Formats: sequence, C-alpha cells, structure tokens
Amino acid sequence: MSDAPDLPGTPGLPEGYEFSADPARVDVGRVHGWLSSDTYWAPGRPREKHERAMASSLNFGVYATQSGEQVAYARVVTDRALFAWLADVYVDPSVRGKGVGTAFVARIRDHLAPFGLSRLLLATEDAHGVYARLGFRPLEHPEQYMAHTFD
Repeated sequence: MSDAPDLPGTPGLPEGYEFSADPARVDVGRVHGWLSSDTYWAPGRPREKHERAMASSLNFGVYATQSGEQVAYARVVTDRALFAWLADVYVDPSVRGKGVGTAFVARIRDHLAPFGLSRLLLATEDAHGVYARLGFRPLEHPEQYMAHTFD
C-alpha cells in the first residue's frame, strides 16, 4: 500500500483491486511480457534491460484483491526532490474500461506528492484524455525541451 494519503478528488480503484508501491509484489515476468509484446513503446525490450530499469525506479502495481494477480504496472524515475518521469504505464486488457488505469495513475501521483516535486512528466501516444483528467497538461513550452537518442 502507499503510505501517502489520497489527495482530494482522487478516483478510487474499483472494488476488488488494490494499489501497491511494494516492488517485491511486482510480477516481473508478467510485466516484461506485457511491455515487450503488447506496447508501442517497448516492443522486444530485453528482460535484462527491463530489470535494470525497474531496479532504478519506483515501481507500482494494481492487484486483484482475491487472487493477488497483478493487473497494472507503472514505474517512476525520480530524484525525489524536483523531478519525476512516469513510465511504462500498462493496464491488462482484461480490466481496461473499468477505471483501473485512471485510479492507478491518480494513486501514483498522490504517492509522489509528499516529495514536493516541481514536475511529473510522461509521454503518451494515445491516452491524453486519461492523464488530462488527473491534471496533466501538454508542455507549456515544448520548444524548450530536447532529447538525445543513443540508438
């Protein structure tokens, strides 16, 4: 469970699901399978690289309360003071459309709030509406941002 309280207006997870910030609960094989075979951003990602990314991140999950089965995953790369990057957000197709994804990202946002971060960034190709409902906005000055690609 998260040790941070929900912020006012945080959507709750549907009944039968629970949020956890405990990295020991993450089903690494399942998450790697999701990301490497069912995403547009990480197809074919090697498991070793995925495990290194997890080791340097805060890891979050949503789990079915009865079975303990993981149904969602995300990680955050952060300095825990000023900046964070929300990455690898994935919700199992079997629970999409039930509000799990929106509530999950809200819980992650709330978990990070005590750090006093200035900015939480993410990139998405297809879920702008989900994130906008939680206070995310397009970059105010995208021309100020740059990226370096090592490929």
